[in-house]
Amino acid sequence: MRSFTPKTTIRTAAIAAFLAAVPLAGAYAAGHHKGALDATDPTDFTGPRVTGLIDQLQGIRQGIVDAKQANTITPAVAQQLEMRVSRITQAAEKTAAADHGRIPAAQYHQLLHRVDNLDQRLMIDTGSGFSMGDGSDGGNYPNG
Repeated sequence: MRSFTPKTTIRTAAIAAFLAAVPLAGAYAAGHHKGALDATDPTDFTGPRVTGLIDQLQGIRQGIVDAKQANTITPAVAQQLEMRVSRITQAAEKTAAADHGRIPAAQYHQLLHRVDNLDQRLMIDTGSGFSMGDGSDGGNYPNG
């Protein structure tokens, strides 16, 4: 008959604990990774969106040039708007360069919001912005 010594019992218990822990560790790790087929929101926007953003900014820049030539905005206002275009362009290019041509979704939406605000500002400054309200309270107010 075989005798059970404390040394053998400890060794057996250690091996049993290790064997029990291995499958649990694998299941724990697998729970933190989503499968390839799981539906998730896209986190990055790539190439065409980046160039689209830059194209929108170039369109605003051209609008500033046209408004300045038509004397619908002053040179000082044109300079302020141009500086905003440059800051947004630099932010977009820097973000895209840092992530191999991609802009993460949150930053992309922030940049789009800034572009939209700049476009509205240009429209208001040139008098092209549309007004909100029907005048029943004594006036119409620019949208923006």
